[in-house]
Amino acid sequence: MKLSERLQSVTRLFLDTAPVIYFVEQNPRYVEQTRVVFNLVDDGTLLAVTSPVTLAECLTLPYRLQRPDAAHAFVELLAADENVRFVPIDEQVADKAAELRARYGLALPDSFQIAVAILSDCDAFLTNDLALKRVTEINAIVLDEMDAE
Repeated sequence: MKLSERLQSVTRLFLDTAPVIYFVEQNPRYVEQTRVVFNLVDDGTLLAVTSPVTLAECLTLPYRLQRPDAAHAFVELLAADENVRFVPIDEQVADKAAELRARYGLALPDSFQIAVAILSDCDAFLTNDLALKRVTEINAIVLDEMDAE
């Protein structure tokens, strides 16, 4: 199935870390798929939702490589774009993350990500982590399962 078709019924999409990195770094394997997503975000068709976990994971390599320009690109995309909602982690998110972690055996960062998505009323969770499809509370869209446009 094409990613654009899969996103037709989605108005609020959580962005996991990998798709964001693929887009910013223009990963050749995923450039077409991520471009579809970010074009929909740019034109206001999709509201993207993300969390401090996504931002922190995206910033790690640029900081390690001492690339402030790359770090700035991630901050601009995730925390300064009017069509991206940056949701902080609070007590309610922590509680939901613990519940999800207990139920599914998720890693803590994944639990936080999915908790933010659920509590932010996201229609879907864009990732490239096939293991997250086992979470039944949200519709996980895995890039590797989607056809390029």
